[in-house]
Amino acid sequence: MAAPTSLGFHEMGLEDRLLKAIAELGWAKPTLIQEKAIPLAMEGKDLLARARTGSGKTAAYSVPIIQHLLQVKKVLTEQTVRVLILIPTKELGQQVQQMIRQLTSYCSRDVRVADVSGQVDISAQRPILMEKPDIVVGTPSRILNHLQHKNLCLRDSLEILVIDEADLLFSFGFEEDLKSLLCQFPKIYQAFLMSATFNEDVQALKELVLHNPVTLRLQESQLPDSKQLIQYQIQCEEEDKFLLLYTLLKLSLIRGKTIVFVNAIDRCYRLKLFLEQFSIPACVLNSELPVRSRCHIISQFNQGIYDYIIATDEHVLAEPTGQNKQEGGKKRKKKSGKGDGGGDKEYGVSRGIDFQNVSTVINFDFPQSVASYIHRAGRTARANNPGTALTLVSHEELPRLAEVEEALTGESTEASVLRPYKFRMEEIEGFRYRCRDAMRSVTKQAIKEARLKEIKEELLNSEKLKTYFEDNPRDFQLLRHDRPLHPALVKPHLKNVPEYLIPPTLRGIANPMIQKRRRRKPGATGSQFKKNVKLYSKQNPLQSFKYTTKNKSKPRGAEQS
Repeated sequence: MAAPTSLGFHEMGLEDRLLKAIAELGWAKPTLIQEKAIPLAMEGKDLLARARTGSGKTAAYSVPIIQHLLQVKKVLTEQTVRVLILIPTKELGQQVQQMIRQLTSYCSRDVRVADVSGQVDISAQRPILMEKPDIVVGTPSRILNHLQHKNLCLRDSLEILVIDEADLLFSFGFEEDLKSLLCQFPKIYQAFLMSATFNEDVQALKELVLHNPVTLRLQESQLPDSKQLIQYQIQCEEEDKFLLLYTLLKLSLIRGKTIVFVNAIDRCYRLKLFLEQFSIPACVLNSELPVRSRCHIISQFNQGIYDYIIATDEHVLAEPTGQNKQEGGKKRKKKSGKGDGGGDKEYGVSRGIDFQNVSTVINFDFPQSVASYIHRAGRTARANNPGTALTLVSHEELPRLAEVEEALTGESTEASVLRPYKFRMEEIEGFRYRCRDAMRSVTKQAIKEARLKEIKEELLNSEKLKTYFEDNPRDFQLLRHDRPLHPALVKPHLKNVPEYLIPPTLRGIANPMIQKRRRRKPGATGSQFKKNVKLYSKQNPLQSFKYTTKNKSKPRGAEQS
């Protein structure tokens, strides 16, 4: 029996302008969620769709929305807000707006979108809403605020409502705001609920928002299979975690864009200052930073300007949400603590944000829950790209590792989803004194000063982004977020790695500068170097770079030495 053929974008009855934009984005065929959801949405049905992170949910609702608006504009000329997209975080709001703008690149005059989730004064966004964009994107609290200030009216115009990352809305404290919003909507409208999981909150939203919905429970695991996403774990204690991360990055055993996850803001700056001791630049991303700076960091990371981001994952997704959410939000701030108070509750890194072309995710601190692990690992191996997730596990974190293993083994035929990463710690023992030297310099006072300095600089940058960079887009590219903070004394001798410290098994392949010198020796041909690279790549599963003839003089990652 022949296998059923998948439906292509050109077979969905989409407008030529929309198809042209899709082709320009390089989408050869729809993902599973797009193939199932787009035709149903175009038929006018309400949808409750569950699909894993990185599966293309944003385009799955954006494409039918744009198609609907293009059809409406052929009949009706009145300009009004017809679509509302609710999201839990400001970063996701900017991402959704960017996706819709890409899809409307050939019909931008007919379909306009505005993201009002940004942390600016309500009055500053009033002129944008007075122009009545076709699509408005925002958090529930922000949209409710605009409705209360009469900047927005949806009672007579709303035709489509989208709730993206629906399983996060209640845990971010938006339950009361959402219930208040529903009173401002017309009685009849089409609605989509998009979620990575189906929990009690999503079921509650389903009862509130949807009318006879079609439920899409796609038969796919929550993470890609082992052919696309390779998951490793290595058991090591606190000092060994710092030692291992330093070795992997400094010897370029991990290459490409990397996200390092920690559980608290203090840990975020501690790790950044530690890496600065070895001249390894990294950005930090956490809820203390202004939203404009956070979005700029993500944008430049996606453009390849930064290689490493150290991100906090402060929201405990497994936290019970039955209590009053506004009070719960305040308690979470205190609990996420260790000096983490005052963060933005509408911040989330492990969910929603589209980090592009991430080759490796490192869980420096073990995730707080199974869901958090899944969403962290979901930052890599997105679409059809390969990726690696490496988790460092201390003795105290072993019970949580067992929970993750149990949850993921049920979706996989493999005996162990998180394979043990075979790394011989005794080979890098010579680096330990350097790590201890660097860790002594990263004191509590240094971390405190680093946080203050970073926040002051980012507040200044955020104001610049708000005004100056709107008129000077070229200068926007010059602003960098991975500059050293330098509250701790940086020792110059730690920058370079002496060849005698490099384990014999890694020499000639680990340190790019040594590679460069050896390639200049007579008789060392490019084919010999390529052969050595392939041999070591098979031995070390984290080695992910590719050698091409175009960069013979400087292999990828050479700038990190």
